[in-house]
Amino acid sequence: MKTRLNLCIFLSFLFITHFSSAQDIVGSWNGILKIQTQELPIVFNISENTGVLSSTMDSPSQGAMGLATDSTTFIDNILTIEMTKIGINYVGTYNGTSIVGTFTQGGTPISLDLTPGKYKVATKLQEPKEPYPYLSEEVVFSNENSENIKLSGTLTIPTNAENPPVAILITGSGPQNRNQELLGHKPFLVLSDHLTRKGIAVLRYDDRGTAQSEGRYEIATTFDFASDVESAVTYLKTRNDVVDIDKIGLIGHSEGGLIAPIVASKNKEIAFCVLLAAPGISGKQILMTQTRKAMELGGVSPEDIEINEQFSSQIYEICADYQGEESKEEIIAIFTEMKNSSSEMLKTQLTEGVIQQQVQLITSPWMRTFIQIEPKDYLSKVNCPVLAINGEKDFQVVPEMNLGGIKNALKANNNTDVTINEVKDLNHLFQTSETGSFTEYASNEETLSPIVLEIISDWINERFSNKK
Repeated sequence: MKTRLNLCIFLSFLFITHFSSAQDIVGSWNGILKIQTQELPIVFNISENTGVLSSTMDSPSQGAMGLATDSTTFIDNILTIEMTKIGINYVGTYNGTSIVGTFTQGGTPISLDLTPGKYKVATKLQEPKEPYPYLSEEVVFSNENSENIKLSGTLTIPTNAENPPVAILITGSGPQNRNQELLGHKPFLVLSDHLTRKGIAVLRYDDRGTAQSEGRYEIATTFDFASDVESAVTYLKTRNDVVDIDKIGLIGHSEGGLIAPIVASKNKEIAFCVLLAAPGISGKQILMTQTRKAMELGGVSPEDIEINEQFSSQIYEICADYQGEESKEEIIAIFTEMKNSSSEMLKTQLTEGVIQQQVQLITSPWMRTFIQIEPKDYLSKVNCPVLAINGEKDFQVVPEMNLGGIKNALKANNNTDVTINEVKDLNHLFQTSETGSFTEYASNEETLSPIVLEIISDWINERFSNKK
């Protein structure tokens, strides 16, 4: 999930970035910013126009590319880059081959040395290449319950099956295109390609307000995205020329794994649900556990983690009973108290700009809705076969409590076709991972574990195969 499931009180700590240079310095420079146990590759792209320098910054492991800086100067071999809005500056000395310098945010200096060239992002070996051994059709369908917005997608149809079952892919949180493109990876392209080769048709589409789809993403909630999935089901019901309309299933990743049971709880014609790193506990619990795990992976002190949890819980309670500007003022006051109670390291991260940014994120319609959602309310009404998979090292949707929540909710409805699978060594994106940390997402050459791809296709085909 590029994922709003990534957004937490400690988000600012993960988003440290920005730098660049001049003349001999013109070009790209990269280095590794080490924060606690985390390593973030940084690239500064420096250009010159009539003697004036400018720069942009890339943070490849975070998918942040081409970020503009406020000022770039190179005087007496000293490179200085400023990002005043978020309190960042970089000062380094050019020695003819490299730049030795210091990155500072909120008063905290961190050593950052730069060498010429772009950061080498791992080659994505799994991305399929055309021509494909199946049919691929560009489609457009409308959501009649949401101002008739048009959603654009791709329907892939196997040639080795007659009227095959069909799966609708549902992205995680954050605006994503039909390939769920994130940090250089295209997991939904890889998944749809694998499934279609295995005799399962796939519909994937751009989120509303993203890429070629209409609508406004920024004001939408989880229930709006569920409405979009319902319109995709309605569209597939008209395509009995290429798929079996009695075998329409849902595959959702992260928030998409919450949306799938919301839709299936109302539509009893849904044939199956595959829940990938799906929530099994409330949105508030998801965010609390996710933040704790992220801070632990980042080497944050236990004291700061406890302080963060104490104040975050208060903030989420206010969001659950949101009263507009009055609630925003209460949240700002809690952030201020949190800052005053924290260590010097965390105090430097909670600048006024960061606090304002976090308040906007936390009080958005999507976040206020997500905090209150209880997945069990919908899972307990799902009767179709369900496959739920988590990676052992998923820190965003922690497997033990979420898979347990899914299992218990489905059991309460006496659903007898439920498969729960926790796969060893996989992270939130289902990549083979050493720690599960966010910083490993982009550098990993694996987009989706072949083990997980086989688990999904085998499970669906055991129940619904129409292969020739």
